[in-house]
Amino acid sequence: MITSSRDRIPWYLWCAALAVTSAYLGGYWDISWHRSIGRDSFWTAPHLAIYACGILGGIVAAYLILNTTFNRDSALRDASVRIWGLRGPVGAFICAWGGIAMLVSAPFDDWWHNAYGLDVRILSPPHMVLALGFFGIELGTMLLVLAFMNRAAGRARAALEWLLLYVGGTAICESFLVKIEYSSRSDQHNALFYVVIMIGMPVAMLAVATASGRRWACTTQALVYTVFNLLFLWILPLFPARPALGPVYREVTHFIPWEFPVLLVVPAFVLDLLRPPTAAWRPSLRAAVLGLALLGSLIAVQWPFANFMMTPAARNWFFGASYMDFATPMTSLYARAMFFYREPDPAHFRLVMAIAMVTACLMSWFGLKLGRAMTRVRR
Repeated sequence: MITSSRDRIPWYLWCAALAVTSAYLGGYWDISWHRSIGRDSFWTAPHLAIYACGILGGIVAAYLILNTTFNRDSALRDASVRIWGLRGPVGAFICAWGGIAMLVSAPFDDWWHNAYGLDVRILSPPHMVLALGFFGIELGTMLLVLAFMNRAAGRARAALEWLLLYVGGTAICESFLVKIEYSSRSDQHNALFYVVIMIGMPVAMLAVATASGRRWACTTQALVYTVFNLLFLWILPLFPARPALGPVYREVTHFIPWEFPVLLVVPAFVLDLLRPPTAAWRPSLRAAVLGLALLGSLIAVQWPFANFMMTPAARNWFFGASYMDFATPMTSLYARAMFFYREPDPAHFRLVMAIAMVTACLMSWFGLKLGRAMTRVRR
């Protein structure tokens, strides 16, 4: 049990946090590599960063499980579970599964590219296996941090709360990365964009916020997402890159990042304002209010911001609207700074937006419920 400020966060928790960071950095970098160079080799630097997550997660899991199983004096022995004759924290076993899934996805991804082409979509079967493995390591890391945090007190608990919020922020980063094909600025006047954003994100944000007990927990997680994406937007174009695949529709001389981050920090701030005064409400009513507030505030800021991103004023290094990959035709709506319209008429738009509202409320309810369960994690 961590009880004083003299106690340090164990190295394996830092290693697990580094694992989830490595996966996100590698994933974003890999997308930029595809947009700037193309997939010229399996052994690219972004791929190595991604699979480092599986290796680091495996190291954490192996140490915790083997040490707890064979060291009878281990301090974690009383805070562990027994699976297949082995002992360890629940999070360690989940990290082990996630690491195995990530490493298995590597040869699967290489085979897929060789069989179906080098420039595939993000939502391909090997990428989904990879994403499941990453989310396994992320979940395992959260459970490890939670177990230590819920057994800690004083400054040690406060430090673990901040670490939990950081891991929660990386989970939100990764969820946006998986949704990248539906979240470009040209998509942001579609109701489907808001449905996609509301899938999963409120669960992670509200669950971690509830478990941490921090006043500005949602805002902190949104800031992690925002800072990571702004750094990528501003740093990647500083490095040279040239296309290695065709067809090449436009000249690229540097790495092409993804777009300016979604203005998630505003609805996250609104959630933090509403969470304390609604704490005693019935869970279903509270979830509905928080979900609708989250969606409504996101629409209020993102809709006009998408308009701005289509203007010449956004075509600079700060907002990054001028960055386009080598495979973007000059005649495409995206290149012409125009919106895609996935809903064919206003009736369909209203229907899909209603689905976004229901999704936001359901995800918020599940996030609150999961967050309360996370406060009881001890093993």
